[in-house]
Amino acid sequence: MNVLYEEEGEYKAGVVLSQSPAHYQVESPHGRRSKIKAANVVLSFEQPSAGELLTEARKLADDLDTDFLWQCRKGAEFSFQDLSRDYVGHPPSAVESAGVLLKLHSAPMYFYRRGRGRFQAAPEDTLKLALAGVEKKKRLQEQIAQWTVQLSSFVCPPEIACLRDELLYAPDRARPETKALEQACAQAGLSTARLFERCGLLADSHEYHLGRFVHEFYPRGTGFPPHDAPTPLDDLPLAACVAFSLDDIGTTEIDDAFSVMRVADDELRIGVHIAAPGLAFAPGSALDAIARERLSTAYMPGRKFTMLPDDTVAQLSLDEGHERPVVSLYLNVGAKDFALRGRHTKLERVKVAANLRHTGHAALNAAFEAGGANPARLGLAYEEELHTLWQLALALENRRGKPSVNAANLDFIFRLEGGRVVIEARKRGAPLDKLVSELMILANTSWGEQLAEKDIAGIYRVQSSGKVRLSVHAEMHEGLGVSSYAWMSSPLRRYVDLINQWQLVAGLRGQRPPFARNTESLLAALRAFEVIAAGYDEHQRAMEHYWCLRWIEQERQAQQEGSVEIEGLVLRDNLVRLVRLPLVLRVSSLPELPPGARVRLALGAPDLLERTVACAWRETLEPGAREQKPR
Repeated sequence: MNVLYEEEGEYKAGVVLSQSPAHYQVESPHGRRSKIKAANVVLSFEQPSAGELLTEARKLADDLDTDFLWQCRKGAEFSFQDLSRDYVGHPPSAVESAGVLLKLHSAPMYFYRRGRGRFQAAPEDTLKLALAGVEKKKRLQEQIAQWTVQLSSFVCPPEIACLRDELLYAPDRARPETKALEQACAQAGLSTARLFERCGLLADSHEYHLGRFVHEFYPRGTGFPPHDAPTPLDDLPLAACVAFSLDDIGTTEIDDAFSVMRVADDELRIGVHIAAPGLAFAPGSALDAIARERLSTAYMPGRKFTMLPDDTVAQLSLDEGHERPVVSLYLNVGAKDFALRGRHTKLERVKVAANLRHTGHAALNAAFEAGGANPARLGLAYEEELHTLWQLALALENRRGKPSVNAANLDFIFRLEGGRVVIEARKRGAPLDKLVSELMILANTSWGEQLAEKDIAGIYRVQSSGKVRLSVHAEMHEGLGVSSYAWMSSPLRRYVDLINQWQLVAGLRGQRPPFARNTESLLAALRAFEVIAAGYDEHQRAMEHYWCLRWIEQERQAQQEGSVEIEGLVLRDNLVRLVRLPLVLRVSSLPELPPGARVRLALGAPDLLERTVACAWRETLEPGAREQKPR
């Protein structure tokens, strides 16, 4: 005896070797023996053989009209043998029964399974919807194939062109446009960006890399939503002093300024004045919602995206010639030893007399470095005040026993001048930088301690065991050598500073602070700021990498040569850090060299879309060899 049975969703036939009430021992036409459940057997037969049955049944099933079978039983439940009998008009043979069964099994949209060998014809409305779906899917596959052909020929269909940014930065793989693009990229052997470039949709490599940042962090665009203007604060008392600021040439959000007054022959009053958006709008306002969403100003070479709208910054930034609301920390210090004799905080307005720019003070930096605490006079604006602040900064750093910055590190400044890329290295810890850093550390520490003394929640920057993190508790910052350090000096640019300023203002006014230590709004802001700051830093490094490659391409064109030679320092394995650029490259041709070895590399044409550059080892330089300009 032979049986037709179901196994793993397929129908198979075999010769019965032995039988029990619950199981059959069968042998397949290929000689494989298996034990099957009796419940899985749908048909027993003597003729033809098991192998012939399936072959003949499949031929018969191919000739059957699925729609005709459905018409015979639409909406009803039936067994395949009943339908076979009605279809052939006589008791069906094993081949005829098996052929009908295979046809029913292959058409799940027409026939629903209702048990062993039993089916139900789909309702008419349901079948129409299913068939329409199949037809739609078929048309969609044809459309995908058509788009793929066009893209492979570097012609971008309008349906795909309008989704350019989404497909570049965050493609939805379920969309047909994405599927067509992936197929075309695979066929052409190109990345999405390179394919779009060939299609004429990506003419500017800078736009492509900047667009990734914008798409990730400003999905609704870089513009600001409607908002109320900051509250005028003309009723605040006007400070008796005048202030000045020290900033980079491109700074537009000026958060801090300083003042120096002599209050006695042996005593000075130093003012640290911080812009006060926390006085101009409150938590829960439209401006707060904007700041909470952005969390920080994002910087990258040639561009920045401010945390607050331009009109708000214009009313609150400590710009030259204006009276601005500030939170002021006044320090009474000895005129000779610069010992701290007292300090107090005021909410007030201050007249900003000047915005001094770092780029105009290279000579003053040099004089400070050469003269220590008693540098030579150069006749610059506010030079006497800067000398006083410089001496105070040295005293503050000496008391802390920790440097404010790591002077061994370099910062790189990126500028575009007349279409040329200019990259300049600037050593950290320049005197004017140290001056500002020390006063900011003192202000952030003083106000952090003040919050802690009044048991007011704040967000602190903590460093322990070499790890830096944010905390809502006043804890040690080992790197700076202070007991607590609350970011408060950049409220126009960092949301954490703005939150801390709101808390400080409430404490000064004797009001209930807007944030309790364990409120979800405070903790959520802390966590979100850490994430967004890391994301901003990553994109800033990526854009700096891009501009380094633009500089290399610029030098290649200027020299009209195939490569640019530049020096670097071996880090480890085949990684080399360039001397004149903030760029680390993997050099496969580098010989085995110890870390710190100086080498000369040849840099070829950079790929500005992929942000890569071909590089090769040229020679190993002698220790102490003078750095040469790229050639």
